[in-house]
Parts: sequence; structure tokens; C-alpha cells
Amino acid sequence: MKILKSLSAALVLSMCASVGALAEATLKVGDAAPKLQVGKWIQGDPVTSFAAGKTYIVEFWATWCGPCKVSIPHLNDIHNKFKDQGLVVIGQDCFERDEDLVAPFVKKMADKMTYRVTLDDKTADKNGAMSKTWMEAAGQNGIPTAFVVDKTGHIAWIGHPMELKDATLKEVMAGTFDTKKAAAEAAQKDAMQSQLQELSQAFGKAMSSQDWPVAIETLDKVAKVLPAENQGAIVNARIGIFVAQKDFKGANKYALEASEKHADNAALQNELAWRLLVDPALVDRDLKAAETIALRAEKASGGKDAGILDTLGRAEFMLGKKKEAIEIATKAVALAEGDAKDAMTKTLESYKADKLPSAQQ
Repeated sequence: MKILKSLSAALVLSMCASVGALAEATLKVGDAAPKLQVGKWIQGDPVTSFAAGKTYIVEFWATWCGPCKVSIPHLNDIHNKFKDQGLVVIGQDCFERDEDLVAPFVKKMADKMTYRVTLDDKTADKNGAMSKTWMEAAGQNGIPTAFVVDKTGHIAWIGHPMELKDATLKEVMAGTFDTKKAAAEAAQKDAMQSQLQELSQAFGKAMSSQDWPVAIETLDKVAKVLPAENQGAIVNARIGIFVAQKDFKGANKYALEASEKHADNAALQNELAWRLLVDPALVDRDLKAAETIALRAEKASGGKDAGILDTLGRAEFMLGKKKEAIEIATKAVALAEGDAKDAMTKTLESYKADKLPSAQQ
């Protein structure tokens, strides 16, 4: 989804992504890891308990979870890199809608998912024992979520698997990781999350009542708390305020200004360009501005990102540059993989047929 339909939801989701848990946590960094209460093992040798001297990653995921699918190859790389150094990776399926889909999914992933995989134990709780004693206890309600268990059986790290750094894992495996410091940082992060949650609620209320001054004032407060890597949420929310007021010229102008300030942020550039191109609420589009921003995204990414090329191709097509759009879409298809490749192939076919493809919202 390249554009979130609800501005308040966009802000909340961005904040949640940056700070993690929403619910009050009783399981935290530094605590002893709960016991493993898994169901059927789908792949790999079963693990019944945490062995002293070994490091574990217990990662919660589901077959229907898009971000999980993206992170699985990354987690597999970690598994392959450190499996001979005492690291055990467990892919703990949870929140699954149909457990019969798990085994075929793992088989299809093949060499991209070679670590251990298991189902949750639902004999006593329909939601799953692991979901309750790990995810719920840690206040985590979003997947993928990974827990790193150190050689003493204590939790050293909790977060999105894509954010787990090799350096952190090496320290945990070496026994030099400062768990107390990590626990203090996690507590600070939780406090920030609580503040952000209150602000997001205030923002949503202001948007609903169309109290634009309060909405802007709230965003200013959020900007002071939100981590630098998530400031794109502020940019998108501000554009949303312009659009809600039907100040379309203001929205286009602000997007271009924000793009200039974040020239090296390829992801944000792409979000801005795509929004200017397809946001249904943006009646008056500045296609040249969208093209400029999309070109900045391409430059920042080195021209190696299929999604960014897809955006640029759309900008060129909408500007009447059919030949350029086809060339760019062809490059995008060559770089894309899986479902994205199929979608971009259809986009390329639409351009060749001189038809603007529908935008996925």
C-alpha cells in the first residue's frame, strides 16, 4: 500500500513502527525468556528449551503478513551467517488464519527460508500459547517481531527483524552485550511511545473536527519526539492537511519543498511522488513536481529500486512521455521479483497499450 487512506492512521502506524509495542508490557528486555510452548514443527529439528551457551532468535510471523514475507530472506541470511557460531533461529508462526498454508509456504520459500519453523500451540488457547506468553506479554501486537535470547536465557533484544544489526547479534553471542543498558533504552522508548500515542489521538481528533491549527500544532509536537527515520510521517500528514482544506497548490508546493530538504531519502521521495500522482483526494496535481521528486528518488536509490522506477515511469506516462515510461517500466520489471514483478509487468503492458494502469491504494 503506497498511500494510507487515513491521515491519522498513517501517523499512528508510523509511530508504532518506530517505537514498537502499543499495549502495556510485562515481558521486557532483560527478563528471563518464557518457555517454548510450540505446536507442530514444520521445518528443522525441534527445540524444547533454551540451551545454555547458545543464542536464539524467536521471530513471530504469518503467511498472510506482507512485511513478514519481506523480512524472511533477511532473517535467513542471518541464520546462514551465524548458524555455525551457536545461533538458532526459530520462525514462530502466529496469528495464522489457516495453518494448513504454513507448510506449503515454507516449501515454496525453499532456500530463502531454511531456518526452523513451527506452529503455535493452540491446545489450551485458541490464540496460541506463544502468542500469549511472548507477544501479548511483551505488548507486541504487530508482526514480524523478533526476540533475541542470550546465552543465559534472558531476552536481550525485541523489535522488527529488519532492524536487528549484525553488531548487536555478535555482541550477544560473545556475551558482551550490555543488557542493562538495552533495558534502559527500551524503557525510554516505551515512554516515548506513550507520549506519541497521546499525540496521535489528539491529532486524529483535530483532523476529525477540522481544527487545522490544533492539528498543525500537534504535528509540531510529534516532530520533536518522533525518531529522525520516521519524520516522513510528519511530511505526509502535513500534505494531508493541505488536501483536507482543498489547498491543492499548497500540497504540491509543500511536497516539493519537503523533497528538497530530504534529497537523499529515496523512500520518502518515492512516497511523495507517488502521492502526487495517485492520491484521489488531490484533485489538482502538479505532475512536473511529481516527476522532479521521482527523479530525485531514482538518483538517491542509484536507479536500482524497482518500486521507485515504477513511480517514475508512471510520472512520465502521465506527462505524455510514453516512450520514456516504457523504457523505465522495462527496467523496473527486470529488477522486480515475485508478485511485484507480475504487477509491474502488467503496468508495462498497459503503457504499451497507451493506457494508464490503475493505482493500488
